[in-house]
Amino acid sequence: MTKKKIIIKAPVLSRSGYGEQARFALRALRAREDLFDIYLINIKWGNTSQIIETGEERQWIDQRLKETFHYMEENSKKQPPHTLFDLSLQITIPIEFEKMCPINIGYTAGIETSRVAFSWLEKSNQLMDKIITISEHSKSVFENTKYSGKTQDGREFQDYGLQVPIGVVNYPTRQEESEPLEIDFITDKNFLVISQWGIRKNLDNTIAWFVEEFKDDADAGLVVKTNTGGDSMMDRQITEQRLVQLLNNYPDRKCKIYYLHGEVTPQHLAWLYQHPTMKALINIAHGEGYGLPLFEAAYNGLPLVTLSWSGQMDFICKPNKKGKNYPRIVRVAYDIGKVQKEAVWKEVIEEDAMWAYARENSYKRALRDVLEKSAHYAQEATALKNHIIENFTEEKIYKDFVDQVWGVVEASSEDDDNPLLYFERQN
Repeated sequence: MTKKKIIIKAPVLSRSGYGEQARFALRALRAREDLFDIYLINIKWGNTSQIIETGEERQWIDQRLKETFHYMEENSKKQPPHTLFDLSLQITIPIEFEKMCPINIGYTAGIETSRVAFSWLEKSNQLMDKIITISEHSKSVFENTKYSGKTQDGREFQDYGLQVPIGVVNYPTRQEESEPLEIDFITDKNFLVISQWGIRKNLDNTIAWFVEEFKDDADAGLVVKTNTGGDSMMDRQITEQRLVQLLNNYPDRKCKIYYLHGEVTPQHLAWLYQHPTMKALINIAHGEGYGLPLFEAAYNGLPLVTLSWSGQMDFICKPNKKGKNYPRIVRVAYDIGKVQKEAVWKEVIEEDAMWAYARENSYKRALRDVLEKSAHYAQEATALKNHIIENFTEEKIYKDFVDQVWGVVEASSEDDDNPLLYFERQN
């Protein structure tokens, strides 16, 4: 079997969700280097910082980046750029997709709302041979979004939707040895939130409502791991000012807020998830493509205070005795409504898109339930942990991803035997 040259364009060094997605893809493809000859182009992802790890994986990434640069520099003068590789894997949002190779696969986190932008469908249909996304929520939104209207030259179209295949691959578990952080906990009833401070994550309400519920409880604490856009000292100061300004609304509070900013290793996170005083991870974001901190906390056995909506539904459910999937979480009720005006992001979050709004009273009740029904929710968390560890192994998820990518290669090979299909794909 001839190995295929695959070029991966991704924010592979970014400390972001897309960065984690890119590094997962690399691990999966590296597991089958008998199939793939891997080349790599690093791209930026917003203002996010870069990873600082120096282990084997980082050394391999740096080497592949160098070798890709030299390969392209040497061969682009000899042949057209789009023929240098057999296929591309582009890990980004669809408006950044491009026709790079004979076969092109878009690997996107998708969307946290109820619909994708028209340009996402257009780019996917015109440029990609397949889309891979990370949750059934994202897949469903891609498949169910339809547009009707007129083209720029006046032609009408009805129910324009996704026209290329789409698949889902979740993330695998990664067990880490815990390593202590320098946090001097003076509280025994602690909760954890890990979110960038933006509109979608709903962090203002997460913190404010927590403080309102525990303002008279000196033994309650909230660990807030956050940033505004990156891990710089300036970002640390800006984010701290935001937090102080919010907490100034509660001058007499007795509960404790622990602020974390900057690089936190997987080992440090494991320590937080497993800390004996940690009662639950909180996430009342308006929507998630997947929800990696939720996933990590779940397979570390920490109860989850969250919504039964969007990407996290792929892993927060476990079959009950009747075989029906049931969320094993501390549920927060929610309403579905239009995104806020300030959340609209051209060609990403559409103004008519919808997402979830956590109900304040339900959230506060859930926080109390964690403490008052601790034995029950610890049992639920253990059941969910065991379910995830059994069903989201690296071996299984890596295979799922490779099968999705290799399936496109095989389908293309079959098309090559049909001159008409080959002509259509090239044109």
